[in-house]
Amino acid sequence: MQYISTRGGMQPLPYCDTLLEGLATDGGLAVPEVMPTVDGETLERWRALTYPQLATEVLGLFATDIPREDLARMTEAAYAPFPAEVVPLRAIDDDITLVGLSEGPTLAFKDMAMQFLGQVVEYALERKGSVLNILGATSGDTGSAAEHALRGKERISVFMLSPQGRMSAFQRAQMFSLDDANVHNIAVAGVFDDCQNLVKELAGDLDFKRAQHLGAVNSINLARITAQVVYYFWAWLRATDAGGWTELSFTVPSGNFGNILSGFYAKQMGLPIRRLVLAANENNVLDEFFRTGVYRPRSADQTLATSSPSMDISKASNLERFIFELVGRDPERVLGAWRDLDSQGYVDFTAELARFEEEFGIVSGTSTHADRLATIRSVYEESDDVIDPHTADGVKVAREYVESGVPMLVLETAKPEKFAETIREAIGVELDYSAELRSMLDAPQHVTEMADDASALRAFIEEHALR
Repeated sequence: MQYISTRGGMQPLPYCDTLLEGLATDGGLAVPEVMPTVDGETLERWRALTYPQLATEVLGLFATDIPREDLARMTEAAYAPFPAEVVPLRAIDDDITLVGLSEGPTLAFKDMAMQFLGQVVEYALERKGSVLNILGATSGDTGSAAEHALRGKERISVFMLSPQGRMSAFQRAQMFSLDDANVHNIAVAGVFDDCQNLVKELAGDLDFKRAQHLGAVNSINLARITAQVVYYFWAWLRATDAGGWTELSFTVPSGNFGNILSGFYAKQMGLPIRRLVLAANENNVLDEFFRTGVYRPRSADQTLATSSPSMDISKASNLERFIFELVGRDPERVLGAWRDLDSQGYVDFTAELARFEEEFGIVSGTSTHADRLATIRSVYEESDDVIDPHTADGVKVAREYVESGVPMLVLETAKPEKFAETIREAIGVELDYSAELRSMLDAPQHVTEMADDASALRAFIEEHALR
C-alpha cells in the first residue's frame, strides 16, 4: 500500500514514511493510492475479535510496511490504558445509540487514534534512527490527547498551538498542567484557524521542515484517519446481528472533518453505512457546503466562540481529502478549487450536489447553544445519561435523520466533565471530579503566549527543537 498527495506532487510513499511526513511535500494531504476493501465474509470473521485485534486487522490493510507481529504489539499497547470494553455502545432512547469513544486517558475521542499514533511514530523513528518535532494545532481535545500520548518519548518533541481563551478550563488544564520537557504549549492570539494556518505555513516551508524535523499530529496525519476507521467497523459489528448485512447510519459532530472522513473511508471500504450525518455547531461552514454545494470558509473574526469549542473551526483541513474523491481523484481539479477559493472566497460544487447524499451518503445539520442545552436536558431526563455539548450537537442533528428500520449511531465526543459549566447550565448538576482530576485542575500551568506570528513561532521551534 502506497500513499499519494491530493495535489499530485508527492512520490508514492509507504505508511511509515507518510505518517512521519505529515503534510505532503506539495502542501496536500496523503491519501491511499488505492482504497482497501472488505467483504462480508471478512466482516463476519472479525466479529469475535477484541478491539486491539480488530485494529490490527483494519490497520494492517493500510500499514502494509509494518510486520503484523509489530502492529499487533502496538495496538495492544495503544489500547492498554482503556477499560476492558474499549468502545462501549449504549442506547439513550429507542432510536439512538451512542458509540463510547471517550474512555481513554484524556476523556475524549481523540485518544482512540492518538494512542496508536504515539506507538507507531515512535516505532517508525526507531527504524530510521531519527527524531521528530511535532507541530500541531488544537481547538480543544487534539492537543491534550497528543501530549498525553507523546509525553516523555525520547525521539519526539511536541509544539502544540491553541487559541487563547477559546478552550474550556478543563481542556486548558489537561494540556498546560503537563511539565514534561518534550511538551511545549503555545497559546496563540487568535482562533483555531489561525493556529492551523501557522502549522501549514511552517510545514509548507520544506527547508525549515527538513531542518527542524517537523511532523504533524493533527488529523492531517493519515495515521489518525486510519486509526479512526477502526471504530466504525467495531460499532457496526456490535450493533448488528451475525450473518446479516444491515445498513446503519452514523452521526458525527464535526469540526475539522477528520472524524467523519474516517467513516467515509470505512464506507468506501465496503462497510454497510447508509448515511453519514455531519453535525455542525454555529460555525456551520460544512453544513452549508453539504446543503448547498458551496464551500465558503469564514474569517477568524467571523468564527464564533461557542459552548462546543472543539468544533469552532471555519476551514476544515480534511475536506480536501473528500474533495479529492469528489473530483475523481484529479489533483488539478483540487488545485483549481483552491485557486477559486483564493480569487473569489468560495468554491462552487453545486453541479456535484446530488452526489453528496446519493453517492456518498453524506447529509448534515446545525445545532446551536440553545439546542445543546435542550438536548443535554432531554437525554438526561429520558435516560439519566449526561452527555457533553459536542455529543449533544450530534444527538440533536441525528434526531432529524432517524429512519425506521435503520439503526442510528452517534459518535460520542468527550466526557461531560470537560465542560462542567455547560452541563450546569443545562441540567443544574455539579459533576463530581476524582482526586486525580481535581489535582490536575489545581496544578500550575505551563504555557507560552504568542502573537499570530510565523516568525516568532519559527524562532521558538529553532530554540527548543530536538536535533
